[in-house]
Amino acid sequence: MREGPNIARIAAMVGDPARANMLTALLNGEALTPSELALEANVTKQTASSHLSKLVDAGLVAAEAQGRHRYYRLADSDVAGLLETLMGVAARAKALRARPGPKEPALRHARLCYDHLAGELGVELFDAFLKNKWMVPGPEKTYALTRLGRIKVSTFGVDIDEIEAGARPLCRACLDWSVRRHHLAGALGAALLDRIFERGWAEQRGSSRIVDFTRGGELGLRRVFAMGERPASS
Repeated sequence: MREGPNIARIAAMVGDPARANMLTALLNGEALTPSELALEANVTKQTASSHLSKLVDAGLVAAEAQGRHRYYRLADSDVAGLLETLMGVAARAKALRARPGPKEPALRHARLCYDHLAGELGVELFDAFLKNKWMVPGPEKTYALTRLGRIKVSTFGVDIDEIEAGARPLCRACLDWSVRRHHLAGALGAALLDRIFERGWAEQRGSSRIVDFTRGGELGLRRVFAMGERPASS
């Protein structure tokens, strides 16, 4: 018997089209009901419940009861990172689902990846942290904040001591499926997005993953983190 993690089981869980659609729907950070997830997967509620039971057993999804309703969310940020990385690999391999429409440019520009900023703006923010030497590479796609980086994010209103006290990596690279480069994940990525929302620079568009920045909000983000001006073609 071979020892080690059974990646085939997890791959089978994610590889089913209905379950893949459910997991993707949960990437916006919201908890959804079986009925809502059944619509996302285009299956019956009974079939959705069966899929969700398997996802919970596999540790990919967590369930929470509230009154008569049961809500499901991604188990943790590691699962979100796995899904976003798979989407990046699928995009690179041209395994894409055609979904034309006005939302596509907005989804590519700025969106949620679980609880941090993804899309063009997320990648530009990641690049700015490296270019300005606010963080340096560490092991296994993690990064360490430099002294300048700690000053920068503290000035922005992030409590570094508080987020470092958690078990989650502070800075982690997450492959962006639309840009096919990395954006900033980890505890810092989540904290930065929280501050962006608190400042009123952006807001989530309904129940979608799209993050709508105000004109002043995007200008503020670019100014504070020295990201340069938005390319004219974006």
